[in-house]
Amino acid sequence: MTEIYYIEDDENIAMAVKEYLGRKGYAVSAFGTLESGKIALEHHVPGMILIDWNMPDGQGSSFCRWIRSRWKELPVIFLTVRDDSRDIISGFEYGADDYVTKPFELEVLHSRIRALLRRAGNVGSRYLSCGFISIDKSKTAVFCGEEEITVSQAEYRLLQLLMENKGKTVTRERLLSQIWDNNGNYVNDNTLTVTMKRLREKLHHPSFIKTIRSFGYRMEDEI
Repeated sequence: MTEIYYIEDDENIAMAVKEYLGRKGYAVSAFGTLESGKIALEHHVPGMILIDWNMPDGQGSSFCRWIRSRWKELPVIFLTVRDDSRDIISGFEYGADDYVTKPFELEVLHSRIRALLRRAGNVGSRYLSCGFISIDKSKTAVFCGEEEITVSQAEYRLLQLLMENKGKTVTRERLLSQIWDNNGNYVNDNTLTVTMKRLREKLHHPSFIKTIRSFGYRMEDEI
């Protein structure tokens, strides 16, 4: 099931879109402010974003630009009353993949979504994120915000395992087994401690990587 985030302050429009697309098999989460949408994206990347331009806490254009700075291939569609040709051109320049003006037919929106997803695929599955840290699995790349961080293979696998199990404590034994033993490299427990220390330093010591003393590590979203 493809997940869609809809950034829209009009509750009636948001509910109509959410209910219609839900019947078509999509999981839609609606957010009434840019800030709430941003927080949701930092916790989890969906398959597509729908954005209204005029929001109570800012412009959807700046939100689209922020998305593009972190998730370049994530499909984005503007849904807005701004139907001037200059606004439409600006929408694409800010990074949108499509632009739909209000009022719109739900069937037409659905066809636009399907067409865009056919071209893009399930982009959301490429990304793992927690706070300002994200991983692009297709590129084996780690980012702190917009900055790409150079990490070793072991550091990457350590971060990936923690992100894939976000909210759960991963034992030291499991990390040692899956990161090193699977490659035929039998190492001692101190190797994990050193690798985690180096990873934390490279990621600017994020508070959302927790040490569970004498047991393992946990990565969790901060509320």
